[in-house]
Amino acid sequence: MTRAPARRPRSPRGRARAVVAGLRETYPDVVVPLDHQTPFQLLAAIVLSAQCTDLRVNQVTPALFAYAPDAAAMASADPAEIERLIYSTGFFRAKARNLIAMAQAVVDRFGGQIPPRMEDLVSLPGVGRKTANVILGHGFGVPGIAVDTHVLRLSRRLGLTEHSDPVRVERDLATLWPRRDWSDASMRLIYHGRQVCSARSPRCEACIFAEWCPSRVTPPATRAPAAR
Repeated sequence: MTRAPARRPRSPRGRARAVVAGLRETYPDVVVPLDHQTPFQLLAAIVLSAQCTDLRVNQVTPALFAYAPDAAAMASADPAEIERLIYSTGFFRAKARNLIAMAQAVVDRFGGQIPPRMEDLVSLPGVGRKTANVILGHGFGVPGIAVDTHVLRLSRRLGLTEHSDPVRVERDLATLWPRRDWSDASMRLIYHGRQVCSARSPRCEACIFAEWCPSRVTPPATRAPAAR
């Protein structure tokens, strides 16, 4: 993994620039890890991803989307069949209810099309700002900062925010990052959180920001053997 420059940023804005540049170099390709063809399918996959791996969701969605490829089909779907198709993602009854309720709201309020505005997206059942920002950024090309647990954790560790509320973290990052970088930078932070800066055992020795990260964990020094 390529290391970011060793020069120590002196301010949150300087750290933010270093983070965006380092992430762009290290993770040049930004792809949502949930397979989808439309904004509706992306939203449905996000619903399924709760307490479930992306790999498992991607194993389930081909059959699900063959059965209910759009909001109109999902809204009128047989709940028992949806439950059967998504069983392996866990919490399948609740997820089936959420998928159908979301689809019915899309049909009733927005003519069956996922709306491309934050205020409309968060009016849908089960859709918060994090999910809405993913849909905006990767479904419609509208910049948005998706603050999940990884983005929240890394933003605090890297000194980009002092807050723990996702909405306040989103606002802090929005003031530090150029708008054009919002969607890709937040997705890259998720990659970095999954691969390197984990919650319990961060791999600081492999981190591109190790030279200046204010939260770097330094391994204990190895003691030389005692002289005999």
